Amino acid sequence: MSPLQPEPQAVRKVAVLGGARIPFARSDGPYATASVQEMLTAALDALVERHGLQEPGAVGEFVAGAVLKHSRDFNLARETVLGSRLDARTPAYDIQQACGTGLQAVIAAANKIALGQTGSAVAGGADTTSDAPLGVNDELRRILLAARRAKSAGARLKALARVRPRHLVPDIPRNAEPRTGLSMGEHAAVTARAWGITRQAQDELAATSHRRLAAAYDRGFFQDLVVPFRGLERDQNLRPGSTVEKLAALEPVFGLDGPGPTMTAGNSTPLTDGAATVLLASEEWARARGLAPLAYLTAYETAAVDFVRGDVADGEDGLLMAPAYAVPRMLERAGLGIEDFDLIEIHEAFASQVLATLAAWEKRGLAPVDRARLNVAGSSLATGHPFAATGARIVATLARLLAEREGPARGLISVCAAGGQGVTAILERA
Repeated sequence: MSPLQPEPQAVRKVAVLGGARIPFARSDGPYATASVQEMLTAALDALVERHGLQEPGAVGEFVAGAVLKHSRDFNLARETVLGSRLDARTPAYDIQQACGTGLQAVIAAANKIALGQTGSAVAGGADTTSDAPLGVNDELRRILLAARRAKSAGARLKALARVRPRHLVPDIPRNAEPRTGLSMGEHAAVTARAWGITRQAQDELAATSHRRLAAAYDRGFFQDLVVPFRGLERDQNLRPGSTVEKLAALEPVFGLDGPGPTMTAGNSTPLTDGAATVLLASEEWARARGLAPLAYLTAYETAAVDFVRGDVADGEDGLLMAPAYAVPRMLERAGLGIEDFDLIEIHEAFASQVLATLAAWEKRGLAPVDRARLNVAGSSLATGHPFAATGARIVATLARLLAEREGPARGLISVCAAGGQGVTAILERA
C-alpha cells in the first residue's frame, strides 16, 4: 500500500446504551404552550442526568430534528444543546426525513461512531402540532417583499396599499402530500382497500397496542425511559381499557369517498406532541464509562416509492409502503429472514398501514410475522406519534426489550414516512 494512502480502519460496533423521552401528549393538551426546543431539551437533560454526561466533552455530537419547525428553530439541535445540561461545546446539527427523522438521526450518529469519527453521540427528535408554525399568507408575503425593495417612501406606501383583508389569513401547515393533495390518512385508506384490510383486523391491532403499552407501564418497563413533563407521567393517548368492541363504535374518518371505509380515529395515530433521545457509543467508550450496551445497531436501510402516479402495483407503492422494499433488501444483505427476529417493531401510523406492510412482506417472500413478537410493548397507536420523535422512541424501547431477554436476541425496526419513504434497522444483542 502506498504510504500516501491511510490504512483502512475496521468498522466499529455501535452500541445503544439508553434512551429518554417525555410522555407523549395529544395535540392542544398539556404541551400546548411548550416549544419543540423545550420538549427536546427536557428529553436530552433526562438522558444526560441518567447516564452522567454532564462533564466537558462527554458526548461527541448531538443529532436531532423536527418536522414542524418555526423559523426560529432553524438550528434546533444546537440551540437545544446550549439550553441543556450537555457541554455547550458539543457539536450539533439538524436532520429531517418526515416520520423517519428520529431513526435517520440514529443512523447518522451511528455512522460516525462506526467510522471512528466520534466515540459517542446522542440522537433524537421532537415535534409539536400544538405549536405549529403559521406562515404569512403568500400574497401578503409578496407585497411585504415588494415594499421592502421599494426605493422611496411613496413606492413603499403604494405597495402596502395593495393589502386586503384576505391577506391576513395565515397559511397553516397541512397534513397533505404536496404532489397529490391527499392527507396521509386518505393515502392509507387507498392502500387499505388495495390490500383488503378489514375494519376488524385494524381494531384488533389498535386494541392490542393499548393493552400492551398499559402492561409495559404497569410492570415498570418505562421507568428508565420516560421522564415526567408538565404534569404527565404516562403517554396521554393511552387507553388501558380499549377493546375491539369500543373501537368498533367509532365512525370512519378516512376513505369516506369510497366503498366500505374502515379507518377511524381509534385505529389511526392522533396528532401528538413529544420528544425522545437515544445514547449511542462505541464499545470502547461504553467500557471506559462503565456503561453496559443494551443492544447493537447492526444494519439499516432506506427506501422510497413512487406514490405520485397513484397507489400502483396492487398497493405496494402506496404512500406508506416503502418498508415493503427496504426490509427485504436489508434482510437479504444481512442474510436473515423474518423468522430470525425475536422482536419486530413497526411504527403504527395507521393500523391499516401495519397490516398492509405485513401482507406486502409475505408477498415478497418473507415469512409471516408472529404477532406475539410484534410491538410487544405497544407502539404509535397507543403512545401517539410526534413525527420526529418516534424513531428514537422505538430504538430505545426495542434496545431495552432485547436487553431483558436471556441470551442473544435480534430485533427489526420498520418506520414509514411521508413522501413515500421508509427507514428500517436491525438491533442485536450478543
